[in-house]
Amino acid sequence: MSHGYSPAWRKLTIVILRPLLFGLLKRDWRGRGNVPGEGGVIIAANHISESDPLALAHFVYEAGRYPVYLAKSTLFDVRFFRTVLRGTGQIPVYRDSADASMALRDAERALLDGECLMFYPEGSCTRDPELWPMTGQTGVARMALKTGAQVVPVASWGAHELLPYKKGEQTGLAGSLKKGFHPFPRKTMRVIAGPPVDLSEYAGRPLDRETLRAATDDIMTAIAGLLGELRGEEPPAERYDHRRVLAERRGAAVPGARPAADDAGARPSRSEAAGS
Repeated sequence: MSHGYSPAWRKLTIVILRPLLFGLLKRDWRGRGNVPGEGGVIIAANHISESDPLALAHFVYEAGRYPVYLAKSTLFDVRFFRTVLRGTGQIPVYRDSADASMALRDAERALLDGECLMFYPEGSCTRDPELWPMTGQTGVARMALKTGAQVVPVASWGAHELLPYKKGEQTGLAGSLKKGFHPFPRKTMRVIAGPPVDLSEYAGRPLDRETLRAATDDIMTAIAGLLGELRGEEPPAERYDHRRVLAERRGAAVPGARPAADDAGARPSRSEAAGS
C-alpha cells in the first residue's frame, strides 16, 4: 500500500495558506537549494514555537516540496482536522500506545514513496532558556539509516517572537518573551537549510543505542550550527537535556534521592543556575 493523499486537498491548502503566510510574515530564507527536488527526504529542524511548523512548511514548499508532518493522533479525532490531515497525507503519531509503531511504518512508506517528511528531533519545543536546540531523540536517525533517506538539517529563528512557547523556561531569553500571539509588527521568519548530514560512517552498523545516539548527535550538531549562523552566535558546546534537568529537579525535591539515569544515552546537559 502506498502513502495516500488527495492532490485536490494539497492544492487547496496551498491556495489558502500561501498568501496568508506571505502577508503575515517577512522572510529571510537561505539554502533552499539544499532541499532535494525529488525522492524521499527527511527535513530535521529545531523547534522554538508552536507557530514554526507553518513557517517551515512555507519554506519547504517554496523549495519545491510538499511537507508531510507526523501529527498527534488526537488531531485526527476531530472531524474537520481529520479530513484535512488525511487529505494532505499527514501521518498520525500514536503516543503511549501499542499502535506507536504504526507511525514509523507509515513514515517509512511515505519516504519510499518519495515524500518530504518533516521531523523535530527534539520531540517538543526547546526548553533551553536561550532557545538553542536540546538533545535529540533517535527516531530521525533510525528512520534515515533504515531507509537510506537523506537528512537535510534546517534551522529557523523568529517564530518565538510571533508566538512564544507557553511551557518554556522562565529564565534567559525564553523568560524575557511576552506570552501570547504577537502578529504586529510583522515578524521576520529566518530559515536556513544546510547540505544533507553525512551519515555514511553508520551505514551497515546495527541500529543499537550507540549508533543511533552518535548519528543523532551529528544531526543535532548540524542544526545547532545553522541556528548559530542565523543568530550570529556560537552554539553551546553541550546541549540542554530536558529529561535530565527534570530528573535533577525531582531529585533535589526529594532528600536523599539520586537523579534518574538518562535511558536515551544523551550527554549531560549544560548546568542550569545553582539550585535548579
